Amino acid sequence: MLTQTVSQAPQLVDDRPVPQPGSLERGIDILLALSAASRPVSLAQLCRSTGLPKSTAHRILGVLCSRELATRVGNGYVPGELLETMAGIARARVPGTRRAVLPYLLYLYETTRQTVNLAVPSGLEARYVERLYGHNRVRSPSDGLDRTPLHCTAAGKALLAFDPKLREEVLARGSFERMTRRTIITLAGLERELAQVRRHGLAYASEEFAEGVACVAAPVFGPGGRICMSLGVAARAHTVPLGKLGIAVRGAAQAISAALLGV
Repeated sequence: MLTQTVSQAPQLVDDRPVPQPGSLERGIDILLALSAASRPVSLAQLCRSTGLPKSTAHRILGVLCSRELATRVGNGYVPGELLETMAGIARARVPGTRRAVLPYLLYLYETTRQTVNLAVPSGLEARYVERLYGHNRVRSPSDGLDRTPLHCTAAGKALLAFDPKLREEVLARGSFERMTRRTIITLAGLERELAQVRRHGLAYASEEFAEGVACVAAPVFGPGGRICMSLGVAARAHTVPLGKLGIAVRGAAQAISAALLGV
């Protein structure tokens, strides 16, 4: 009787080279890095965060800027206008919002003669969707970007204080970027600040985001009683009593909330 021995076939080793990321993947990495930043990102910073060579990152940024997916601001880059539109950072977070709120924004500007901002949450930032100002407006690092960090601006604090889900995401960081010597950077400090905002219905930030800039904001609630925007006024620090501005801001925010119920 013959016994046949069957040998196990040798395993094939896949020695094919691992495909390298193409231009599309690299472009996505750059856009993600830009979207996650709270201020313009330099080319060197992008290279460090994405691992891309400088020449490659510079070439892709050129394409993104030409297609309005990125924009150059000074020596850095931010997401472009087209990208923000595609991402749904639109004014119509509540249908008919602009028509309903614009008269109150104009009234608030006429009352205060200071820069009036209307902000919505966007990821972990506040995005300004309306701004009214005169020739003597206070200058801010957010000019041209229309977005700011949540933890160190009045508009951002108002959104955080009344949006539990957003607050949970932001507080999970545990610590926060210092923008000026007055910036609240600890978890406990920010939690105390947000508790005050909920108690009084007003958020304040005096030179926390930028030296020389102070602001006050109040929440705007949409249908269903959920916060959808924050209304704020920015002024030069120590020139206008923030408490006085706060009365006007809170009144306008409450009027807008009432108007949105009929939208």
